[in-house]
Amino acid sequence: MSLVKVGQLAWRNLWRQRRRNVTMLVALSFAVMGVVFLNAFLRGMTAQMADSAVNNMQGHVKVLQPGYLDDPGIDKSFVLESEWSPEIPAGQMQGWARRVRVPAVIMSERETRGIELIGIDPAQESISFVADWTIEGEGLQGPDDRRILVGKSLAEQLETVAGRRLVIITQGADGRSREAGYRIAGTYQSEASAVEKLYVFTGIEAAQALLASDAVTEVSVRLTDAKHQPTVLESLIATFIGLNVFTWQTLEPMAAAMMQMSDAMIYILFIIIMTALVFGLVNTVVTAIMERYREIGMLRALGMRAGAVLLQIVAESTLIMLLGVAIGTAAGGGLCLWLSDGIDLSAFAEGLEGFGMASSVLVPMILPADVVFVVVASVVMGIVASFFPALRAVRLNPLEAMRH
Repeated sequence: MSLVKVGQLAWRNLWRQRRRNVTMLVALSFAVMGVVFLNAFLRGMTAQMADSAVNNMQGHVKVLQPGYLDDPGIDKSFVLESEWSPEIPAGQMQGWARRVRVPAVIMSERETRGIELIGIDPAQESISFVADWTIEGEGLQGPDDRRILVGKSLAEQLETVAGRRLVIITQGADGRSREAGYRIAGTYQSEASAVEKLYVFTGIEAAQALLASDAVTEVSVRLTDAKHQPTVLESLIATFIGLNVFTWQTLEPMAAAMMQMSDAMIYILFIIIMTALVFGLVNTVVTAIMERYREIGMLRALGMRAGAVLLQIVAESTLIMLLGVAIGTAAGGGLCLWLSDGIDLSAFAEGLEGFGMASSVLVPMILPADVVFVVVASVVMGIVASFFPALRAVRLNPLEAMRH
């Protein structure tokens, strides 16, 4: 019997038990839709965590003095030539920034808080969240601007507003305490409240003047694509001999771990959902075989080969699985498209922030590789699941089956 005939018989047999097969088809479609959407949800979450880590003053690659992470301060700094810039092809690098970043204490007339004082060149900060923040008041005008920008949450804690003066105390390059008054240029709003409470910005030259040092504490490089990270890492290691060059994964281990776990979570989720449905598919195939004992026996008695019987039953299951996968994939993709503006998770903002997600709006992300995996694995599981019940039909004695 030709494959075309087998396919025609399989298609006709599907409609003989419409209610049962349609129920199975709906279950498969919902399962595949759920897997596709949850995959996209997890991918979106991990991608947003990675983007938040890179955006949060880390970059894809960062240069630091050995020991800075354990004991940050201006004594863990290095001198950067004024004309220096990374020797990285323009197509690979989005930008870079030099910064001075030291722990400090900030005081208003009423309150005192521990902060990180960060000296920046505003023109270089298109690579960080600084480019996206909202400022009430004025922004920093250049690297020599002696005013400061404080987070809105910190300003509320200090009970102060733009235009007022604050005092900052930190440790200078000589190991002595340095104290200076700064006028607030404006307050900034970030998607992460923890950032607003911790980071205070001023011009990098103003910070160096306070610390009595011409050095910087970090150089951060942001790339156009993460795939360039290994080559850029090697290039910077060769340039900054004696310094530490870290990737964002090293500096943000929680976000990196979540990225690594996402693949395993997707596979586990798929296996759990599809395994449950495979049992339902097996039950459907076994029931169909039992109801067609006489028919199968007659076909065998008329000379239909065992392989053709096996192929017909497997084809029926495969057709149901293909239809379910097609409908479910389309529905899952449509759901992700409908939610392309993002899912508002502001009710869980504090918990998400603890996982390194700055934004409470999550945008699902569909990767073609994930869709291919779901489609191929679903069809393979459907074929394997129907193969063993089909073997039972092949082993039937034609005469006994016709008496059934």
